[in-house]
Amino acid sequence: MERFVDLIHNKKTGRELSDTDIQNMVRGYCDGSIPDYQMSAMLMAICFNGLSDRELTTLTLAMRDSGQINDLSSIPGIKVDKHSTGGVGDKTTLIIGPIAAACGIPIAKMSGRGLGFTGGTIDKLESIPGFRTDLSTEDFFQAVQRTGICLNGQTGELAPADKLIYALRDVTATVDSIPLIAASIMSKKLAAGSDKILLDVTTGNGAFIKDYQQSLELARKMVTIGTQAGKTTVAQLTSMDEPLGFAIGNNLEVMEAIHALHGDGPADLMEVCYCLASHMISLGKEISLEDARMQAEDAIHSGRAWNTFLAMVQEQGGDTSYMENPERLPQATVKYEYKAARSGYITGMDTEGFGIAAGILGAGRSKKEDSIDVSAGIVLCHKVNDHVTSGDTLARLHTSSPELAQAAAGKLDSCYQFEDHPGAAIRLIGDVVV
Repeated sequence: MERFVDLIHNKKTGRELSDTDIQNMVRGYCDGSIPDYQMSAMLMAICFNGLSDRELTTLTLAMRDSGQINDLSSIPGIKVDKHSTGGVGDKTTLIIGPIAAACGIPIAKMSGRGLGFTGGTIDKLESIPGFRTDLSTEDFFQAVQRTGICLNGQTGELAPADKLIYALRDVTATVDSIPLIAASIMSKKLAAGSDKILLDVTTGNGAFIKDYQQSLELARKMVTIGTQAGKTTVAQLTSMDEPLGFAIGNNLEVMEAIHALHGDGPADLMEVCYCLASHMISLGKEISLEDARMQAEDAIHSGRAWNTFLAMVQEQGGDTSYMENPERLPQATVKYEYKAARSGYITGMDTEGFGIAAGILGAGRSKKEDSIDVSAGIVLCHKVNDHVTSGDTLARLHTSSPELAQAAAGKLDSCYQFEDHPGAAIRLIGDVVV
């Protein structure tokens, strides 16, 4: 048996690791027999030299197999999972989950919390009074069987190797390795147990990966992993070159999702949601995207998606009276109008900067243990290629103190780009990888 230092040398010099080497590496790191300093060296070697498709799939499956794997076979129908690589104002799960479930696709989804400039689905759901995201596995399955959908928090029992390896990547500057990102995401998706997987790979200045070609590479690697693991997997690239919709922040995004479920959400949000929901319905029913789109739109216009959302909220302990009267949700004590300093067309937005500003207001967290203010955030009044006049309100900041509002406004000063003429339109929907 080779020493682990020899495996590090092999990867450093561009050679491939065997399946057994990779499986022993994951097992050894989880049981503590491989120390942090050696695993750090291996991660850096992978950063520089990458992984073949075989190595990447073996790594992902070893991470998947490090913990519990959900068995959803007791839930009738083709289960379709969805994952987004994250962004600013991305509340699509709250909308497309109920759309797909209303069309007969069982949705048994585990979601995460926000960290850094990106928001988390679980934080948004927990801004609904009473809503529970800590259901046991048994209650999780039963909720899906009763209402067709359950959005639950991720448990530490799913792919624990990923949690350990990610913590090490976070402090060794190896987070941005595309193969390691792909393995991290797909190990959890494969452990979650759905039959098919839709990946929303965001790209642009508000996404984790900002370069389009790198985003496309990530999409291809994740689809390859899913396919080699026996799961039909589709990736859809979507733009994050401006915040999605108008609302950024937890209950602000819940309120916008409610509008979308009634069919009157912002145009960009509705288009992305219909696109993603169409993929989920197409995968679950094995029908064309065109027919799936018609079903998705009918689920909204008939009210079935809204009723499914309400049923989900009630099933998970949430108070549906807040959903039927969202103005009752907790309101920020300070609302500050951020105004344009000049006239012109908005030709660009630093979307990540908006996420950071929302965090300053209290809507996000820089460390996992930080608390959040569910009422804090930003509501945009204008978006890219809108014309504004000096003094117009560009955004409304929701927070708990004037000092936080001023600090966030200072951040927004560098987030808008103005020109005398409109710029190029944002390509909202990108390539599909199958």
